[in-house]
Amino acid sequence: MTPKDVLAFAKEKGAKVVDIRFMDFPGIWQHFSVPICELDEGGFEDGFGFDGSSIRGWQPINLSDMLVIPDAATAVMDPFFAVPTLVLIGNIADPITREPYTRDPRNIAKKAEAYLKSTGIGDTAYMGPEAEFFIFDDVRYDSKPNAGYYFLDSIEGVWNTGRDECPNLGYKPRLKEGYFPVPPIDHLQDLRTEMLLTLENLGIAVECQHHEVATAGQAEIDMRFAPLLKMGDQLAWFKYVLKNVAVKNGKTVTFMPKPLFGDNGSGMHTHVSIWKDGKPLFAGDKYAGVSEMALWAIGGIIKHCKALCAFTNPTTNSYKRLVPGYEAPVNLAYSSRNRSAAVRIPMYSTSPKAKRIEFRTPDPSCNGYMAFSAILMAVLDGIQNKMDPGDPLDKDIYSLPPEELAKVESAPGSLPEALDALKADHEFLLKGGVFTQDVLDMWIDYKIEKEVDPVRLRPHPHEFSLYFDI
Repeated sequence: MTPKDVLAFAKEKGAKVVDIRFMDFPGIWQHFSVPICELDEGGFEDGFGFDGSSIRGWQPINLSDMLVIPDAATAVMDPFFAVPTLVLIGNIADPITREPYTRDPRNIAKKAEAYLKSTGIGDTAYMGPEAEFFIFDDVRYDSKPNAGYYFLDSIEGVWNTGRDECPNLGYKPRLKEGYFPVPPIDHLQDLRTEMLLTLENLGIAVECQHHEVATAGQAEIDMRFAPLLKMGDQLAWFKYVLKNVAVKNGKTVTFMPKPLFGDNGSGMHTHVSIWKDGKPLFAGDKYAGVSEMALWAIGGIIKHCKALCAFTNPTTNSYKRLVPGYEAPVNLAYSSRNRSAAVRIPMYSTSPKAKRIEFRTPDPSCNGYMAFSAILMAVLDGIQNKMDPGDPLDKDIYSLPPEELAKVESAPGSLPEALDALKADHEFLLKGGVFTQDVLDMWIDYKIEKEVDPVRLRPHPHEFSLYFDI
């Protein structure tokens, strides 16, 4: 839509308010609202001012003024607000120079798409994330100098088989057996369908929804693949919709990768392909029906995976899921059907249009714009430098003898390790000015100061079980 089209659309829908949204540095949608009379065609050029010093990881107090410039192409009506509200996603700019802001995640995604086109390799990078999540009925947590705990509950939780529910009707998915029996074991079919239909009403194509492996309401809803920037926008909508549908129904959703001990965590397997002039470039006659370019792309992901994890697995909790020896895809290898490898080549279809690579290490705690951009930059570096990914690993990795397993590298084991890898390996991200040094420096500093240090300085509740009686 053009700005003129947006104004006509708002009038048609009876919008009384405009909600302007943008993504902060760590990856949470921010917003403010203005009366519909404040939006005219000039607003799509002049933008709206806000305090950038109050946004995490952005401006210092002496340079706080920023602009958010609405993107007319993103206009939709909010599905939850009581008052008819038009939503516009914006891009961040400096109010004096009018230059796009380097730490705006959406700007990074726009530059990644532009860089792809500038290379001549392709013109479109498609991303297809499979974001898993948990639906809980109750969540409580606290962290004080003298106390720290969390409590989660779900009607589906296997720990509730003996609870007096007046009456307890049973049907609780056992640990690692949630994939994916029919109701009444699956309590959440109607809720997930409401989430699916809400997404579709926003114009977001959905391929399927289902229960996932873990007990206590783990779920997955798969969006159809889309170009990188569009998928960054859609992932923001995805999280917003799922959380608000859940709250409306008296439940809560988390994209935290590992909220439960002893059961599967939530990943975000991300399907990637590059196209040019409407033709897929990853289909060919090499291993598993992919092209040589696709193998080079895999080589780029494997080479840069440890640094990528600083963006694709950006929380301390991410590494409770990425533990060697379990089911998480920590092994830096590729395979056609082996789901324990970091990169898989899906074999559901032989159509060239369906041929893509699947990076299985990421999780849904990430900032989609930055994670997808970093993945694309690794893929392009692999293609540009013709990186050989080596032989595929089609064996069961977990049954390999120790001497053979030792030859397979692993993803980082902690967020500090991933951040150290990013410090050592980031030149590929700087190509084309997609990421800038100030973005990388602030990302590392923010993560250490706000997340790594606060977690490692606090006693863990389980340490009292281990050590209090020493």
